[in-house]
Parts: sequence; C-alpha cells; structure tokens
Amino acid sequence: MRLPRLFRPSHQHSALSATLLMMTTITLSRVIGYIREAYIAYAFGAGQQTDAYVAAFTLPDWLNYIVAGGTASITFVSIYTRFLAEKREQDAQKTFSIIITVMTTVLIASTILAEILTPQFAGWMFHGFTPEQMQLCIHLTRILLPAQIFFYVGGVVSAVLLSHRLFLFPALGPLIYNVAIIAGGVVGGHQLGIASLAYGAVIGSIAGPFLINAIGAAKIGTGYRPSFEIGNPAFREWVRLSIPLMLGVSLVTADDWILRYFASSGIGDIARLNYAKRLFAVPIAILGQATGQASLPFFSRLFGEKKFEEFGATVNGSVYRITAASLLITGWMMAIAVPLVDLVYRRGRFTFSDSQFTAIYFFWFSLSLALWSAQSLYARAFYASGNTLTPMVASSLITLASLPLYSLLFRTLSVTGLAIASDLGITANALAIALLLHVRGMVPLSGLRWKELGKAALIGAVSGGLSYEVTRIVALDGSRRADLLALALGTLTWAAAVAAGLWLLRSELPGDLRKRGS
Repeated sequence: MRLPRLFRPSHQHSALSATLLMMTTITLSRVIGYIREAYIAYAFGAGQQTDAYVAAFTLPDWLNYIVAGGTASITFVSIYTRFLAEKREQDAQKTFSIIITVMTTVLIASTILAEILTPQFAGWMFHGFTPEQMQLCIHLTRILLPAQIFFYVGGVVSAVLLSHRLFLFPALGPLIYNVAIIAGGVVGGHQLGIASLAYGAVIGSIAGPFLINAIGAAKIGTGYRPSFEIGNPAFREWVRLSIPLMLGVSLVTADDWILRYFASSGIGDIARLNYAKRLFAVPIAILGQATGQASLPFFSRLFGEKKFEEFGATVNGSVYRITAASLLITGWMMAIAVPLVDLVYRRGRFTFSDSQFTAIYFFWFSLSLALWSAQSLYARAFYASGNTLTPMVASSLITLASLPLYSLLFRTLSVTGLAIASDLGITANALAIALLLHVRGMVPLSGLRWKELGKAALIGAVSGGLSYEVTRIVALDGSRRADLLALALGTLTWAAAVAAGLWLLRSELPGDLRKRGS
C-alpha cells in the first residue's frame, strides 16, 4: 500500500486503508484537540468560567442527540450503502435530499425552541452554579446551539462519502473544527473572554463538518433537491431505524452529561473531569472511533450481501485486535497518569494541584479503554444489520440503572467516584451488546480469541505495574524536567515489559495486528 494514496480525495479505500486513514487523521485531530484543551487550561484554568463553558455544550449535545441521534453516521450509511450495492443510485440520491430537507427544518425549529428554554434547562441541570456562572452558561449555550444544524447536515453528507468509501473529507472535518476553536480564542479572547471559544466552535462547525464534506460531495456529483416527500418508502425506513436512536439514551453519550450534573456543585470539578475525559478520549478515538467509523460501511456491505458467517468473523476479528491493543495501552496510561497530565495541561492558570486531581480521574477512566473501544464496534455490528432498536433499548436501560450508582459513588468517593461509576457503566453497556449479538447468532462470543486476550490483559497489568513503580523513583515536584523524566522512564519500562511479555507468552497479537483486514 502506498501511503500517498491514502490521502487522495478520490481514493476508494479498503477496510484496512480506511482504518489507517481514520486513525491517522483522528490522531492529528486529537493532537489539535490537545492544543485546544491546553490553550483553554492556560488561558482560563479550571475554575467557574471554565465549568460554565464545558457545561454550555450540554444542551446543544442533547439537541443533536435527541433530534438527530446517530441518524446520519449510522442509519443513513446502512441504507445508502445498500442502495449503492443494489445499483439504485437514484433512490439513494432521493433519500438523501428528503432527509436533509426534513431534518434541517426540524433542527431549525428545535434550535429556536432550545434558545428560548435555555435558562430553564441550565437551572435544572447545573443546580450548583452561582448566579454569575449560570448567566455565563446560558449566554454560551445560546451561542453554541446553531452549530448543531451544520453538524447534522455535514454528518449526512459525510455519510454519503463514507458509503462511497471516500474517507478523506469526513476525516478532515474535526481537524478544521478544533483549529477554529483555538483561532477563536487566540483572536477574540482578549475582547470576548471565554465566549470567543464558543464563537470559534460555531465557525468551525460551518467550515469543518459542513463545508468540507459538501465540497467532497460536490466532487463526486452528489446532487441535492429540496423535498418534503415524507411518504417515500426509504425515508420511512430511515425514520423507523432512527427513532430508537433519537429516543434511546446510550451511556456512551450520556456519561458526560451525568458527570457534569453531579460535579456542578464544586468549583473546577466539571473542568478537571472534562480535561481528564478529553485526554482519555484520544486513545478511544484512535482505536475505537476510527475503527468503528471505517468498519461500518464494510459491515453493512457484508450483511447486505448475506455473508453472515464472514460478517461475524470480521466483527470478532476487529474487536479482538482493538481490545487486545487497548489492554496493553491501559497499563501504560494508568502508570504515567500524573506526569502525562501535568505535562499536557499545567501552564498559565492550570496549577500543579489541578494536574494531580485531573490525573486521578484520568487514571480511573483509563481502566475502561478496552470496553469503550469494543462497544463501538459491537454497536456498529447491530446498526449494520439494520437493527437499532435492540442495542438502544439495552443501552437506555443500562443508563437508567447506572444513575443510582453514579449518585452512590459520588456521595461516598466524591468526584473520583464519578470516574469509577463511568467505568462500571460502560463495562455493563459493552457486555450487554456483545451478549445480545451472541444470543442472536450474529457475532458468537466463541469467535473471539480469548486466550490471546487473556495474554494481553496479563501483559498490560504487569507492564503497567512495573512502569508505575519505576515512575515513583522520580519525585514529581511540578517541574517539566521531572515530568519528562518520569514519563520517559515509565514509557521505556512499559515498552520493554510489553515486548518481553509478548515474546515469553508467544503471543500472536503482533502478527494479527499486521494482518490486512477490517
């Protein structure tokens, strides 16, 4: 495979090349995302206004989730991909136009309603905010709400490109979005304060997820004609598949909302949890999100062609490789939590004390990396089969059942308990979806390479423990030199222990990771 071909806009990808491209661009996006978070930490620290800024994304996220859900990236991809496989491109184009027209209208109306009801929502959700925080949160929320229209339209257009196996333009959207937020803060921060970040996010939603995908769609001749033909059979099928995603509440999305709800009473707690979660999101995005996004069109194609045995084997192969790699990386993340967080975030108004608290949360979040990565693939296996109801009912029930657990652990262990509750909740979510796929005979659990996963878990635990003990040699006093030394020693110890463990246990994982596949 020639590397330059991965970045040609017109290149139609295989499952492997699509995954590599998504991993590359998502890694770059997360690097820029790190710069974004580091800038916010530098300029605004972890205080009341940063809490308000993070909280301001909650209502826009709710609006996008409830009205749009995963209907662009999940249900539409499955329908559009099936039409292409059946050579029904005209039907695909018609469905695309109807969905864009109807849902944009619904989103505009919903955005106006949300703008009106923002004070009531913020007052209920963030009961611990001071009056000044509440006013700032309401102001920032109202700035951010219109961005969801552009996110949704861009998501549908992105789904068209993914169905054509064109991954470059969708992959560039998040890069542009993150750059715009940073630019907003740098250019307007002095005059507008933290609101400059919100304005940057809105501009980024237009230039990134919306405009870049529209350019890509135009290049392949995707046409759009306004249409309210809601009686169209394909549109009605899309509605049927989408309603569970709109009405259900997955813990994958709700986790951030729950964390903010409970942490709103402490100064800086929402911000520190957010910094830890955003750093934890880097490996999730590279491993789970990239593989999931790249795999969905291929899962859909295999299921649509009724290659059910190959479908199950492909899903199991993807889950095994991503889970095993995650188990190894988890040991490293937990061991170097303090020096990593301190090196990444401490500057400006973000203090060493902030780093220590954030590192505790990051440590506990890291424990569930393998589960976050696996559930992304398992969920997409269900979506590829055209079944959105079953996983969303299961996820919604788990989310509701998890609420008392968040409350209990928050009361007993404070904010650290929220991170632990998040781990337990996502574990239940991933296991439930995997079990449902197994019971339905779609992805048998016996197809997973359990022995290799066991080896990876053992190696990850031992290498992480050794790495942690080595990092303790360095006295972390808040200096960059100490951070870098601890990080270097911990990483080298972990890498050597992983290499030795893989060799001693004769693990087949290195060879499996090099294999071409989804």
